[in-house]
Amino acid sequence: MPSQAQDDEAPYRCAREEHSESVEVSMYPTRNDLAESARIKLVELLNARLADAIDLQTQCKQAHWNVKGPDFIALHKLFDEVNGAVEEYVDLIAERAVQLGGVADGTARVAAKRSSLPEYAVRGGDGREHVAALSTVLSAFGKLVRAEIDRSNELSDADTADLFTEVSRGVDKWLWFVEAHLQAER
Repeated sequence: MPSQAQDDEAPYRCAREEHSESVEVSMYPTRNDLAESARIKLVELLNARLADAIDLQTQCKQAHWNVKGPDFIALHKLFDEVNGAVEEYVDLIAERAVQLGGVADGTARVAAKRSSLPEYAVRGGDGREHVAALSTVLSAFGKLVRAEIDRSNELSDADTADLFTEVSRGVDKWLWFVEAHLQAER
């Protein structure tokens, strides 16, 4: 454990206990009253979801750029709106990690390495295929975020749980909007 003088000067490294192997959590000193052990675990789970959120954002843009077909303009705009919302979730998650004294690990390389979301498999332009692929990834992300609500509460952090509740509610709304294109009879 670093001395108080070191705490004031630089972040320190703590071994990561859960989610991924051999990843360290960098922490800065803070006057946040949550226990340091809880903050370390919270930063860890926030960074795990940050990687997923960044991946989700890029998958939204992949759909936005490549969609084709009779519903092109509607889907092109919808996918861009979903992307905009996910960009806000990325920012919320990253900033919460930093508020807790952690470092937000949000580079593209880190996100690619750590994301637990399925790969975006659509290479063509068919609108229904993009809708199905984006629905799948939105659903997977929503499930992961909901699990973090419970973990945050277990760590006595109602604020992080509330953040994940906000993200979950938003993802469910966007999943509804995107899935509606699959549910209509043709």
